[in-house]
Amino acid sequence: MRDMTRLVFYFVGFIFFGITASAQQVGNPSAQRQSGFAIMSAETQAMQQNDLSNPAMLWVKEGENLWRATPGEGKKSCADCHGAAPESMTGKAAHYPRTDTPSGRPIDLAGQIQQCRSQRQGLSDWQRESRPLLAMTAYLGLQARGAPITPARDEALRVAAARGKALFSRRMGQLDLSCSGCHDDNWGKRLGSAIIPQGHPTGYPIYRLEWQGVGSLQRRLRNCMTGVRAEPYAYGAEELIELEAYLMQRAAGMPLETPAVRP
Repeated sequence: MRDMTRLVFYFVGFIFFGITASAQQVGNPSAQRQSGFAIMSAETQAMQQNDLSNPAMLWVKEGENLWRATPGEGKKSCADCHGAAPESMTGKAAHYPRTDTPSGRPIDLAGQIQQCRSQRQGLSDWQRESRPLLAMTAYLGLQARGAPITPARDEALRVAAARGKALFSRRMGQLDLSCSGCHDDNWGKRLGSAIIPQGHPTGYPIYRLEWQGVGSLQRRLRNCMTGVRAEPYAYGAEELIELEAYLMQRAAGMPLETPAVRP
């Protein structure tokens, strides 16, 4: 019954696209790019702007503690190798995903953290979407807050982003919808009571009021897939990293807001 209710919601929402359209133009040209922050209520904007009221800062603080923590006897902390994160990690998150040199494949920031744990600290991976991994990612993301998104330009990442673009434009699921059908063609319009954003990944990991917690971009992408009744890719899947590579390319030059707040 819940699935049927959601299906009806999406169907009715798209029927009313034309009725509830705003005055904004269809499409997503660079000159009109905007963060999801721009369409939030003033109250939610204020929550993001004030670190004392931004709930995601609780995760950031945990990440800071994990950065300094020695994970076991004879083990080194992140700080032992990298030093103080506000100095060594400044702006780094704005360049992910990047190409992993040993494998030649794209890797996101969470994957880089996992790689450091397994190969340099001799530790087991944190589970994708686990609190410690989100906390560390949020903490490192904070070190790039305000920095322009600057995707790498090597050939491997270009190919990955091209695949991500194809996925972004491909119709999927029982509703036969694509990411671009909402976030490029119908941004600024309404789906039910919600304004459709342009879909720029400027604030991840983010605190969503809907989730009552922090989540990754991969969680949001999977939400969209299940929303159109498609089978979502597994966390960490190459397809999700390729989608992120394209989305970061699409948002190039926009400032990071990590950790952002969204409805």
